[in-house]
Amino acid sequence: MAKDRVLSVENRLISVLDVNESDYISLTDMIKNEDGNDHIRNWMRNRNTVEFLGVWENLNNSGFKGVEFDTLRKEAGLNSFNLTPRKWIELTNAKGIISKSGRGGGTYAHKDIAFEFGSWISPIFRLYIVKEYQRLKISENDTYNLEWDIRRVLTKANYHFHTDAVQKHIIPNSKRPKDKQWVDYAEEADLLNQSVFGCTAKEWRTANPKHVNNKRNIRDFASINELMVLSNIESLSAEMIKVGGSKSARFKLMKDSAKQQLEKLKDMDLIKSVRKQSKTTYIEAQEMTGEQLHQETSKSILEKNKEALSKFNQKLKKGLDYNPRKED
Repeated sequence: MAKDRVLSVENRLISVLDVNESDYISLTDMIKNEDGNDHIRNWMRNRNTVEFLGVWENLNNSGFKGVEFDTLRKEAGLNSFNLTPRKWIELTNAKGIISKSGRGGGTYAHKDIAFEFGSWISPIFRLYIVKEYQRLKISENDTYNLEWDIRRVLTKANYHFHTDAVQKHIIPNSKRPKDKQWVDYAEEADLLNQSVFGCTAKEWRTANPKHVNNKRNIRDFASINELMVLSNIESLSAEMIKVGGSKSARFKLMKDSAKQQLEKLKDMDLIKSVRKQSKTTYIEAQEMTGEQLHQETSKSILEKNKEALSKFNQKLKKGLDYNPRKED
């Protein structure tokens, strides 16, 4: 399941699964807050539901078993009639509903069918889920979101080159025991974070425990421009590590370069300096005034995401300039 592909409807997080380039929505998630049991089974017992499912399969599934479907259709509505998703799939070779086991499992249905199920829950719920789904598709096709995704992939790729340089040129000269050499990697990574974001990964985690619990990191909340500059700084750092030089000298050059690049990019497209908070961040940013955008982009990444104690916030106000360890 793709990360963050969820719909938020009436305090329910509803998963969306990509199946052969079609969106399937979790019926299981749709009824999480509903009273009672067997909602999906009760819906499928309804004659109108069976007829709707049969029409959908005839239109979209060449392998649908029509004879078996006719038998079910004739029985639908009787008190003795019982139909589950698994039974429907096995008897008719249906494709519009699937059962997924394991983590994130449950019953999923093609969006057309899920919206019909939403109507059965309530007409208002259907309107909410359709609107939220439309927002999801708009955000997925938004050019800013697409560029953010590309930049995120590039920073991950360049980071491998950076760690490779650390492994080949810093680790061999490390004075730490082998089981502590991860600290060398962490310190070099913090130089990157300090150069672009103005804080270390640890400081960000301290400010954002909820995001940490959700396995998110500082780069997941970066702006498009920050990801672009981070990718450049990773390459610059890797090359400087190869040729040598003190950590403090490398950090100064990286920090100055990052600052210049970010200022230049901000002048080119202010929206790309907005830090991503959710899948709709850039949709909302395009509706902001220039003044609102400037206020949004002037906040530090810690101020933007902070959820920490006042002591940490007081520390922020004094500035978080990194002071690399003096060379031995």
